[in-house]
Formats: sequence, C-alpha cells, structure tokens
Amino acid sequence: MYYGKTGETLVFSSEVKALLPVIKDIHEFPPATVFTTSRGFHRYKKFDPQTFSDADENSLITGLRMRLEQAILRRIITDEMGCWLSGGLDSSAIAALARPHVRSLHSFVSGVEGAEDLEYSRQMAIHLNTIHHERIVTLEEMLNILPQVIYHLESFDALLVRSSITNYLTAEMVSDFTGAVLSGEAGDELFAGYEYLKSLPLENLPIELEDILNRLHNTALQRVDRCAQANGVVPFVPFTDPDVVDFALRIPPQFKLYKRGDEIIEKWILRRAVEDLLPAAVLWRPKAKFWQGAGVQNLIEEYANQHVSDADFKRERQLPNGWVLHTKEELFYYRIFKEHFGELENLEWMGRTKGTAVQ
Repeated sequence: MYYGKTGETLVFSSEVKALLPVIKDIHEFPPATVFTTSRGFHRYKKFDPQTFSDADENSLITGLRMRLEQAILRRIITDEMGCWLSGGLDSSAIAALARPHVRSLHSFVSGVEGAEDLEYSRQMAIHLNTIHHERIVTLEEMLNILPQVIYHLESFDALLVRSSITNYLTAEMVSDFTGAVLSGEAGDELFAGYEYLKSLPLENLPIELEDILNRLHNTALQRVDRCAQANGVVPFVPFTDPDVVDFALRIPPQFKLYKRGDEIIEKWILRRAVEDLLPAAVLWRPKAKFWQGAGVQNLIEEYANQHVSDADFKRERQLPNGWVLHTKEELFYYRIFKEHFGELENLEWMGRTKGTAVQ
C-alpha cells in the first residue's frame, strides 16, 4: 500500500505504478497501521520478540502444530486447491497439513532441468498423493518473462527478482488448474531458517528475526502476492496467520536454532511439529533459497555478466537517489525497471531484502 499528496488531496494505491503519473513524492503505507483524518497514522500492532513462553518443548510442539492446522483450515476455501511445493520444509509442511482437508490438492513446482527442487517436490507429491504439476523452465523463458515480472513486482532488488521469476512462471501454471494456492512463505523468518543466523549469538536472534519479519510485507510477501495476482491466482500464507506469528515469536530461540553436538539445526521446532508427516529426506533437508533450489541464479547471473560491460557497470551503478548497485545482475534488472517506471529519484517505498546488493 502506498500514498502521496497532490495539492490538498491524499491519494492511496495498492501499487506504485498507479501513483507515478500524478505524484512524485510517494511513501509506503506502514504495515499494521490505520490512517484516519483525525489521528493520522496509528500503528495498532508491533512484534514483541523478547517475551518468551516457559512451556516445555513438547508443549510448544503441540501448540505450534495445532495453530498451523487451524491457520490452514481458515484458508481452505474450496475442495480443489493448489499448493506451491518446492520440496523444502516449509512448503512441504503446509501441503502435508492441508492434504487431509482438501479433496483434490494440486501441487506445483518450477525449475531448470536438473534442479533439486524438482526431485524433492516429486517425492512429496507421491508421499501426499497430490495432483502434481511441474514446469521445466529455460533461460529463454526466464528472459522473456522478466519484463513482466519486474513490472508487477515494482522492484529491481536482485534477490527478490531472482525468486520472482520462478514464482511467476509457477503461478502461470497454477492458473490453468485452480484459483487459490497455499504458500509456505514466512517459515524462515519465524523459525530462523537462514544460514547466516547460525553465526549470531543466540540472545541476538529474536531482534534479528524481528528485523527480517518487518521486511516481509514489501519483499517476500510482495513477491508471492504480485506474482500470483498477476496471473489471477489468490495466494494464502498460513505462516502469517496472527495466531501462528504470535505463538512463534514466544518460542525461545534455542528451540529455533537447536544445538545438537557440534551441529546447529535451523527451524528445529517446526521440524519436530511435522516430523510424523514428512519423509526424512524432506524433513531434514537443508535450507535452499527459492532461486537456488529452482536452479535460476547461475543462468541469470551469467547472462547479465555477459551482457553488461565493465564500462557500463562503472558508469551506471550509481543511482540518482544515491544507492549503489553492486552487481551487474542488479544493473540488468534496474535497466528493465527504468524502462517501465523511468529514472526515479525517490525509491524509499521500495523494499530491500536482507543482504541485498543495493545500499
């Protein structure tokens, strides 16, 4: 959600492109916030990352499982639904919990030939007896769809665009079979799924998770929403259910990053909550970023490196607002972004993923 002022009129829109023709100074409408003419902006909810439950591990496992099941049931709107199924822990957990409640559950995955997501997804589809659909994508398909992806996404953030390519291509496939799809997005942010989190002191984990949760609305969740809605598909994200989020934030950090001998296991509590539902190969599969599991990164990165010269990169990497692009891949995306939206001096409304190449 975005807003800006034209004269004395305050204008709101769900996408930036609707405001650009009439407003230069565009702002992001803050999440968990209401606006009234009398009070202005008022945030009605904030994360509390420091108040932990004193329940034992088994009680936390039971409580998490129950809330996830309830969240999924609230989002099952028909007896024929879809699920994005990469074969990773998060999407597999959502699909497994939904399966008993959906008569015809379609599963969907996209990736380049030989991508590991394809094989893990097939295993889960057989395990759950879903109606499985997969799309083998080529570099040519990715390049052809890239302008549409960036137009709908309204971003040139490299990590975000990479993931959006296969999201968009998968959503195209989903629209041929169903209008609603379940997503496993937000599991990493709630349960500490990212590799770099293991290097943090455990006491710093809650604050770091709060930071990446606060980025979700205009990064990963925007990716899921924009790519799906652009293809007439409604995405449902059970991990973002308020009851699930509130409960997950109260789980002590040692049950998210669990130390077993010399090994630190990410998302421990989530794995335990669904360990009876998933094959061991999927249950204990290490985290792979969406674009890594789908095999996208190397193809796009190599193409960008071949088609952006060193001289062009040096000349164009500094943006009008002061941001510096750190990779040729990101400049490649920015050029497409500029074709759609022009050279904007104000980009404060654009979300940036943690660890993005833009500063």
